[in-house]
Amino acid sequence: MKRLTLLRHAKSGWDDPVKRDFDRPLNERGERAATLMGRFAKKEGMAFDVLVASPAVRVVETLDHFLDSYGQAIETLWDRRIYLASSAALIDVLHAMPDTADSVLMAGHNPGLEDLILDMVPDDGSNPLRDEVEEKFPTASLATLEFAVDHWKDADAKNATLVAFVRPRDLDAALGPEVH
Repeated sequence: MKRLTLLRHAKSGWDDPVKRDFDRPLNERGERAATLMGRFAKKEGMAFDVLVASPAVRVVETLDHFLDSYGQAIETLWDRRIYLASSAALIDVLHAMPDTADSVLMAGHNPGLEDLILDMVPDDGSNPLRDEVEEKFPTASLATLEFAVDHWKDADAKNATLVAFVRPRDLDAALGPEVH
């Protein structure tokens, strides 16, 4: 059994005048959400053998806050292929994970992460969590997929079960959608 947990970067600051999208930092709300999700992962006893992540600034900052509140170091692999990656590119990254790692945390961006879930989990009406992800995979959300395989290279489309999906707003309503 292999377990993949996906963490979308927290809300970033569009007001910051950076030249490149890659360099966009988190905003204050994003920092709060990332910290909250790290606390949640710790409380739930989530464990990860390896972390593979986009090196974009907003992902790095998300992980700084997440890991500080999670309270445990995780072996981290920075992989530029994750930056704004398609589902297919993310599957390639997943297939390259060491089989010694039974539980992988992948941190990155949408639409790739959401598409990965929708590509990996069958759309047969049996999983209401999939329907929620299809509606929206918000910033700083965590989704956990399980694969009944022994090797990451065997984790393919439509053979995953989505076992958990948690959004920051599920833990703190103040981190829900902004109402104008």
